[in-house]
Amino acid sequence: MSNGKVAAKVAIVTGGARGIGRACALALARAGFDLALVDVLEPEMARTRGEIEALGRRAMTCAADVADFARAQAVAAEVKSGLGRIDVLVNNAGRAQPKGILEITEAEYDNTLAVNLKSCFNYIRATAPIMLAQGGGRIVSMSSLNAHSGGVTAAVSRFAYASAKAGIIGMTRALAKELGPTILINAICPGLIQTELAKNHVIVERGAAIARDGIALHRVGTTEDVAQLVVFLAASEPCYITGQDFKVDGFQYNM
Repeated sequence: MSNGKVAAKVAIVTGGARGIGRACALALARAGFDLALVDVLEPEMARTRGEIEALGRRAMTCAADVADFARAQAVAAEVKSGLGRIDVLVNNAGRAQPKGILEITEAEYDNTLAVNLKSCFNYIRATAPIMLAQGGGRIVSMSSLNAHSGGVTAAVSRFAYASAKAGIIGMTRALAKELGPTILINAICPGLIQTELAKNHVIVERGAAIARDGIALHRVGTTEDVAQLVVFLAASEPCYITGQDFKVDGFQYNM
């Protein structure tokens, strides 16, 4: 990756207002990318945009429900017009649904798949033609360790979330074949990561015990742990990596 710097490239980060998305956006900005943030949280998104611009990079915000296919098409057009190109897409937006099969409603299940899985389709479908026309691009989609484990614990069911996140891995593998060699596409599977949304989560509240007894690195992950891998997959040249899913979990062996 030489010195980790890239020139005049543009990345879109969905769910870029806070948490892992914000960390990814800032890390990409430090690596030389201009950023387009996509989120429904407009005040938080504006704050992150200011942080990016303070790093000397261009930034724009696009208010959008990532489950909206038509809005994804419009966002891609806005970014292409506003920043000139699209080189990287980070599909980060997501939503957990902790209800089990006997409690979840059809609407809740559909919404979980729409926000976590269909959103990836929406933004890949919107940006891939632009990347192909440019002669190259990178896509990184945020899956989850839940896709491999089936959920955190039996007491906290995440079957709908795990289903959606597993779908991202299948989508990544299939599209690596379809879009290669022009576009490289990979997935990341974070384990326990400390974010704003996770602060009150029962699992993270017990994070110290889990880290001691079930994570080889003896700590809960940070958003920066995930962001550094995103930058590597977005900026590494040359790159012989596509169709893969990478666990960022400190080797979490006690699920």
